[in-house]
Amino acid sequence: MAGLINIGLTGILGHQTALNTTGNNITNANTPGYSRQEVQFETQAAQRTGAGSVGTGVNVTDIRRLANEFLTQQVREDSTLFGEQEALNSELSRLDNLLGGESTGLSNALNNFFASLQNAAEDPASLPQRQLVLSEAQQVVNRFEALNQEFIQQRESVKTQMQQGAKDATTLLESIAELNKAISESPGLAQGREPNELLDKRDEKLRELSELVSIRVTRAEGSQVNVSLSNGQALVVGSQAAQLGTRVNSEDPMSLAFTLTTGGRVLNVDEQVSGGKLGGLRRFESEGLQPAFDELGRVAIALSDTVNQQHEIGMDLEGDLGGLFFSDINSEAAQQGRVVANANNAAPKNAQLAVEITDSAALPAGSWSLEFGGDGRNFELVDRATGEVVNQGRLPDPVQSEISMPGFNIRVEGGTFNAGDKFLIQPTRQAAANIDLKVDREEDLAFASPVRAEGDDANTGDATINQGRMLNVRDPFTNSLLTNFRQDGQLDPPLEIRFRDDGGTLVYDVFDSNAAPGDPPLIAGNASGTPPVNVFEKGVSNKFFTEDPRSDEYFGFQFEISGNPRPEDSFKIEYNTNGVSDNRNAEFLAALGTKNTLNNGSQSFAEGYAGLVEDIGVKTRQSQLDKDAGQTLLEQSSNQRESVSGVNLDEEAGRLIQYQAAYNASAQVMSVAQDLFNTLLQSFR
Repeated sequence: MAGLINIGLTGILGHQTALNTTGNNITNANTPGYSRQEVQFETQAAQRTGAGSVGTGVNVTDIRRLANEFLTQQVREDSTLFGEQEALNSELSRLDNLLGGESTGLSNALNNFFASLQNAAEDPASLPQRQLVLSEAQQVVNRFEALNQEFIQQRESVKTQMQQGAKDATTLLESIAELNKAISESPGLAQGREPNELLDKRDEKLRELSELVSIRVTRAEGSQVNVSLSNGQALVVGSQAAQLGTRVNSEDPMSLAFTLTTGGRVLNVDEQVSGGKLGGLRRFESEGLQPAFDELGRVAIALSDTVNQQHEIGMDLEGDLGGLFFSDINSEAAQQGRVVANANNAAPKNAQLAVEITDSAALPAGSWSLEFGGDGRNFELVDRATGEVVNQGRLPDPVQSEISMPGFNIRVEGGTFNAGDKFLIQPTRQAAANIDLKVDREEDLAFASPVRAEGDDANTGDATINQGRMLNVRDPFTNSLLTNFRQDGQLDPPLEIRFRDDGGTLVYDVFDSNAAPGDPPLIAGNASGTPPVNVFEKGVSNKFFTEDPRSDEYFGFQFEISGNPRPEDSFKIEYNTNGVSDNRNAEFLAALGTKNTLNNGSQSFAEGYAGLVEDIGVKTRQSQLDKDAGQTLLEQSSNQRESVSGVNLDEEAGRLIQYQAAYNASAQVMSVAQDLFNTLLQSFR
């Protein structure tokens, strides 16, 4: 009787365990990371008798956790991919909406500014029209500054997310290390009985960590796992966890770098952090935000430079030469602000560098790293986007020199350079933030040309002179005004072009129109013993002055005469006194709106900005496609894992019925054994 009771008892206890396990599955059906469990039964050792072996009941050998390590790892990898694309797409979408927005972008402000210049050219003396130009110019400045400020806010948001992500990752690493320890110390582990709940918790922490950064997970003794970055840098070893953190980037103080603190050492792991949300934020910084900063700055520099150059060669309502329209792109502060010394440079850290914009049309948008090696005099200029060395050489002694690049020069002005020193070179850095309107009054807008020309009333030929084209009125070497323009409201000297016959050839001389009779010309038509050098060619438009600013005969303007002048004809060139209705320079300023001034003369300002919008738009659309693909992959791998480890409520309900029936049957076995025992006792009464 005792054997039958024991058999029934083992059945009851075994199926009670199965019922508890099934119930636990049902109640955890919606618990993240939970893996379905099942009871494994084993027949107890049989009792040997003369008639053969008689069963003695059932044992529960294990409560097995249904988990497939390959599928779990696949979910982690797909979580990393989706986390990266989701973060990248979220930030790119925000940037795309900002740049392309009708009220937030730059396009409308640029169009309105140049339209106001065109309207002002129709009535250059109108103060209301001039006021509108200043108002629209200020709107352009405001849009540059607003966009730059939005970029800064997004950069700070990204930095905050990076800092929080590093803290979250550190918390997860500590949890994984603690779970490693708890698992290795769990009772029954040596007999193969694993702590299922702890394993589920650890896998869930690993999945959450993989959403933040790409990791590698390897098995270790005692059912522990070691976790590392994708390059092998250890994050968790057994029960010891490293700490992921951030600090100011030594190359650029405006950005952050990731660090790993382990064993009392702080390592820079910025290049090793990839994938996941943190990798997506790093990609956005390098592929989206920094190029937007650079490109917006390039448009600001080109706009300031070209408008300034044109405005400075015009004449305002009070008869003075125009000054700066926008801020000076090559101010001392601007040049020095384009260079950032690496925080890890060696003492004495007194290097003096500056970046001068030499040609805004050829200026590229980008960042470079100036790196010194050898004895501190050898240098390499590395494109940070491609890693390619684009310039290299050796500093002279003393070090004062220039490193020339398309559109800009790096000036080495002094100081000490050590092997290993690095400098970040950003020619367009802060340009969008620093642009400013320098014209305060409507009267200071230089819409007229400062010179004019007219033929003498006594001319007998039919030649005509155009109204000229202004060139640079500043000395290219000293940046000071040319001598003939230094006195406000005057051309010193005023010029007169006189034609004469020289042996049957029509030539011309250029005189100071105030010169006394017999004074020599400023530019002679011929020299003693030499052929004439200033010969008038009939049938074409003839230019009269050199356009080479290095020449002693450079006057800062160019005039052309066409038709058929005759000997003794003359034309005067003088200052455009009282030329308040002259709109020549206003038309040139308005024409800059459609003139190709960017990318070596292949793009206008509007097209340059549109290129930035398009580039970010393309990246945003591509990231959306990648995000959708990553989401599909994650759903597939999650579904595959759920098919093995997930709880099917219908299936568990069926098991409940199965185990309940087995439990009841086992109880019935015990009841039969009790009846038999009672019957046996009754037979002896």
